[in-house]
Amino acid sequence: MKAGFEERTLRKRKLLPVFFALFRILRPKQWTKNLLLFAGLVFSQNLFHTPLLFKTLLAFGVFCLLSGSVYIFNDIRDLSEDRKHYKKRSRPLAAGQLSIRQAFFFFYIILAVSFYLAYTLGIPFFVTGVLYFLLVFGYSLCFKHIVILDVFAVALGFLLRAVAGGVVIGVSISPWLLICTLLLALFLALTKRRNEYLVLENNGTEHRRVLEDYSVAYLDQLVSIVTASTIMAYSLYTFTASGNEYLMISIPFVIYGIFRYLFLVHKKDMGGSPEDVLLKDKPLIVSILLWVAVCIAVIYLDGGGFF
Repeated sequence: MKAGFEERTLRKRKLLPVFFALFRILRPKQWTKNLLLFAGLVFSQNLFHTPLLFKTLLAFGVFCLLSGSVYIFNDIRDLSEDRKHYKKRSRPLAAGQLSIRQAFFFFYIILAVSFYLAYTLGIPFFVTGVLYFLLVFGYSLCFKHIVILDVFAVALGFLLRAVAGGVVIGVSISPWLLICTLLLALFLALTKRRNEYLVLENNGTEHRRVLEDYSVAYLDQLVSIVTASTIMAYSLYTFTASGNEYLMISIPFVIYGIFRYLFLVHKKDMGGSPEDVLLKDKPLIVSILLWVAVCIAVIYLDGGGFF
């Protein structure tokens, strides 16, 4: 009896590191990107509508699992390259905390659960989820090696998140939301490429071959174009598409947030992990929270949604 108890305890102790490694390989820090699914809920004035809030929360979980499944596959495929990276070599697969066989097992299980849950939320959301999976899967296999197309694939991933947040609760999607999302995502993707180019230096092309086709000057020019376009698009959105002129109060927070992020990219070398920046930089966090508070106040106190 005692021997059986000790055996079960030992087995649990062996499983704990595996489950901890699985949790890490799903990239929980990256889940902040999926908060974009709540845009449809907020801007359509349904934030306090409990059934729709629950559906959006479930949709958020589905996208976390979908993206996590692709991260697993990506880590399997890029195992040799990750071991050469100064930071990625600590990932569970590259560090030997998970075997390739275990990783493939978790990949198929998580993917099956994700698609099942997506289907229960409706056909439009299921189709959007499938398109998102195909996009990020294609990025892992091909798109990330093609100059310019690599950053557009990342940006389209954000775009599909915004679309998913709208279709899951059955609201129409504003073209302004889509263009602002696309531009902001391009901004984040380009600054990340810039950071990778500088930090990896001579080993950069060995880790990410597409960096051969970029240069710091070219990336800086693209970032400048996208930065100006993002600010202009959001400003025009608040002036012409929102139906509420008071939303222009939120513009300074957007400008400050973008400028603060550029400061962190150029002076603190933090552009390589946008999720870390969003979770660690207090001024940027405060700016985002104030932006959210202003938007909610304007939308809900005024009584007119404009999604």
